[in-house]
Amino acid sequence: MKAAVYSKYGAPEVLQVKALAKPSPKDNEILVKIHATAVTSGDCRLRKADPFAVRFFFGLFKPGKPVLGGVLSGIVEAVGKNVKKFKVGDPVFGSSFPNFGAYAEYICLPETAALAIKPENLSHEEAAALPFGGMTALHFLQKANIRPGQKVLIYGASGAVGTAAVQIAQYFGATVTGVCSTANMEMVKTLGADHVIDYTQTDFAENTGQYDVVYETVNKAPFASCIAALKNNGTLILGAAMLPGMLRGAWTSATSEKKVIFGVTTETAEAVSFLQDMAKEGKMKAAIDKVYPLEQIAAAHAYVDKGHKKGNVIISLV
Repeated sequence: MKAAVYSKYGAPEVLQVKALAKPSPKDNEILVKIHATAVTSGDCRLRKADPFAVRFFFGLFKPGKPVLGGVLSGIVEAVGKNVKKFKVGDPVFGSSFPNFGAYAEYICLPETAALAIKPENLSHEEAAALPFGGMTALHFLQKANIRPGQKVLIYGASGAVGTAAVQIAQYFGATVTGVCSTANMEMVKTLGADHVIDYTQTDFAENTGQYDVVYETVNKAPFASCIAALKNNGTLILGAAMLPGMLRGAWTSATSEKKVIFGVTTETAEAVSFLQDMAKEGKMKAAIDKVYPLEQIAAAHAYVDKGHKKGNVIISLV
């Protein structure tokens, strides 16, 4: 099979398409022929080993998992003898975390992985666009105990996580304000945002004390601005924070009535099923910026590295 492999950390060019042995499923695994995957910010951080702490978990001197790719959509081609949940021919989508490996034509995953049947109303490219942003947004919004009638601000509303967060917050009955650039305002509106702020023209922190929840998805908004926009008992979600932001958030939670949430997303089959239901109902739309073939994986990573993608960047393998 073809797969995008990297043997050292670095720029997008470290990714090379090579031939690897096609895997065979163990007794509790399914073999999926991958039709589409996505280039996420997580993939890019692992490729660069940024932050450096990545190396302590994924290989100190070189990558321990040579094939990246944390999301997928495809068709079950074979099942192990103990598998009950899926059968040959099932269209599935979901996450390959924590082992990654979706930058390849085939992957073996346990039937207990974060997978669900692909909704019929989604293409494989659209389905591959949902899990990363969708599960991340769902995890943090649920931790914030989002409720109907709350005012929620999503900073970075045009990214993979932001586009999902806008739709999920709407689904839970919140009044949603998205913050993005001028070029992305219309897209964010079409995803269901009640209000959109152009950060190049307006400082959202001017809305002092307006929001029950502020979700910072891209680690670019000033911490002080996010706190200023919150109500006294509001919740700030730092969805992409590094250590300094986490420490500041922990201090704020300990010394004020405002709560700051951060941490690692939990990826589960239940979360994928939630996204599946939303998609079936037409409540979750895939936001796709560009689609690249596997052979152009380095170019796709270079594009994501620029930090201006609208929604998701997809890799098509068929």
